Amino acid sequence: MELGQIGFTEEQIDLLGVAENFCREKSPINKVRALIEDERGFDPDIWAEMGQLGWLAIAIPEEYDGVGLTLTEVVPVAEQMGRYMLTTPFMSTTLASQAIMAGGTEAQKQILLPRMAKGEAATLALSENNGDWDMANIEAAAAPHTDGYALSGTKTFVMDFDAAETIIISVLLDGKPALVIVNKDQIPDGAARREVLIDETKRSHEVKLDGIVIGADAVMDRGKSSEAFHHIHLAANLLRAAEMTGSCQAVIAYTVEYLNTRKQFGKRIGAFQALKHPTVDAFVDYQKARSLLYAAAYSFDKQGEGEVATRIAAVQSETALAYAADRSIQFHGGFGFTYDCDAQLYRRRAIFQASQYGDALYHKRKLADLLL
Repeated sequence: MELGQIGFTEEQIDLLGVAENFCREKSPINKVRALIEDERGFDPDIWAEMGQLGWLAIAIPEEYDGVGLTLTEVVPVAEQMGRYMLTTPFMSTTLASQAIMAGGTEAQKQILLPRMAKGEAATLALSENNGDWDMANIEAAAAPHTDGYALSGTKTFVMDFDAAETIIISVLLDGKPALVIVNKDQIPDGAARREVLIDETKRSHEVKLDGIVIGADAVMDRGKSSEAFHHIHLAANLLRAAEMTGSCQAVIAYTVEYLNTRKQFGKRIGAFQALKHPTVDAFVDYQKARSLLYAAAYSFDKQGEGEVATRIAAVQSETALAYAADRSIQFHGGFGFTYDCDAQLYRRRAIFQASQYGDALYHKRKLADLLL
């Protein structure tokens, strides 16, 4: 099976250059660390600028005020955000818009997609305490109510909840998985609790659904639920592979700078084979991850091929980032194990991303089913 092409589309090249310059300027590492202490975790002014640049509209069709491109062109933006650890509700909002496009009714698309294209934040509430990456394993429910449906249950890892105006929630409806749309003002006071994440640059909440009542028009197209869940899963893995690939590039650059600066026994430590060879290995793994990422982006919409390529990219990006960050911590010696060493930020990111939408082993098992 051919897994797409290795290379860039013209649109990707343009977006890559703009995104690299923007993220480098707006997200220096000192600002990344400062935002860790911020309750929101992101700069709303930068988020507004991203909306004005049209980044939220990239993969939204023109008929809904979008740019009319695809997730293929979102990948370079997500990659550079990962490289410079620029944290905003971009990923959450992009995935929410993908969910609406894949499983929303026409009325829901007409209302919500233009708002998201302009930069209104949204998010998904799909995870639960069972920790299962199978999105169909749902305990939250929607029961008939005089005003529509009453929700119950608890959702975890609701990313960027504070910033979101719209939350797309997975529930069991008549015993079958479905997606429903909830406005932020429908969430009762005290229903959301901020979670503690190993990746401190990100924000997520646990949200209790009890007491929320939605109208029948808030239920997404039930005939497309299975298709929507599958699309969300793959889209999330493509974008998180892009973020991890960018982060891998950054931590390798951080390591190489240190190896070319620190001296031991009168020599730069980068000259020692015990440090040089693993760094080369990390760089080779990164190059593999980036090639596989853009091959997955190119073939994402191709039936069968896109899923295989996306899962391979997810595996490679996670393992490459974990290895590169781990080596960086080790090579920085005692300082590497302190909170002040930036390498630990990337290692934390690799660990957190492995908990979302499937780790490397999970995707390898899926690939075995697809390929064997």
